[in-house]
Amino acid sequence: MARPIWSGSLSFGLLNIPVSLMSGERRTDLSFRMLDSRDKKPIRFERVNADTGEEVPWKEIVKAFEYDKGSYVVIEKEDIASAAPESHESVDVEAFVDAGSIGTRFFEKPYVLVPGKKAEKGYVLLRETLKKTGKIGIARVVIRTREYLCAVLPEDDALVLMLLRYPQELVDPNDYKLPTGDTSKYRIADKEVQMATQLIESMSADWDPEGYHDEFRERLAAIIQKRIKAKGATTRVTEEPAPREDAATNVVDFVSLLEQSLQSNKRTPAKKTASKQTPVRKKAPAKKRAAKASKKTAKKAVRKAS
Repeated sequence: MARPIWSGSLSFGLLNIPVSLMSGERRTDLSFRMLDSRDKKPIRFERVNADTGEEVPWKEIVKAFEYDKGSYVVIEKEDIASAAPESHESVDVEAFVDAGSIGTRFFEKPYVLVPGKKAEKGYVLLRETLKKTGKIGIARVVIRTREYLCAVLPEDDALVLMLLRYPQELVDPNDYKLPTGDTSKYRIADKEVQMATQLIESMSADWDPEGYHDEFRERLAAIIQKRIKAKGATTRVTEEPAPREDAATNVVDFVSLLEQSLQSNKRTPAKKTASKQTPVRKKAPAKKRAAKASKKTAKKAVRKAS
């Protein structure tokens, strides 16, 4: 059973709701170990002194800030503790804002707030009031020793705490060269806008997160299982690369592409139910010809080799 990160209270105004802060994400990445290719033994990374090359025990390691190249100032544990807020077990709501007023780039990491014993009434009261008013709470929370900005928002039967990024942590999109101005500046015809709109509408569907899977992880896990069954065989598992289209020209006929997208099954259909199988997409005629040519070449190579 999952353990709470901490148990404390969610407060706004004079109201205090006992809650537990629970993780709202599950990491499913495949982890790898580094091995010596010569004997397949694990590699151990050691903490060594940059000058002497000697290993340094954990008890002798201190934190420091490099304020200039090669110049450091040591930061003691007491310094970090003094900078940390006093409140470690509360979510203190400071304001309520419109739910749609926060840009998506500010949201970082989810947690779930679970009500404590006999705290259901206050929990439900806040949850339903947020839904009714279309507001979310902006608060501060301390996780371990660091204070974070966060948002408290309702999601179905839960109150979700979402860590927020501070403005200084975000890169201003205007720092990059982006296309500005209206569509006429880029010679986008009304017909192209109309057909693009029609294509988007034809592909529109309700958001169903269960219909999406980490297909890369599933394929990689299958390869790992195949290697395990082969008892450590080192033969590479390769797949025939998909043929690439010629990218020698920058001239694109958007109307033609939009028409093909609307009339064919090349676009990705909206998924209605969860499926672990990768959908097979129909390729454009040019790709089919390239794929057939590639297969013929491969067959010839096999016959020559045999």
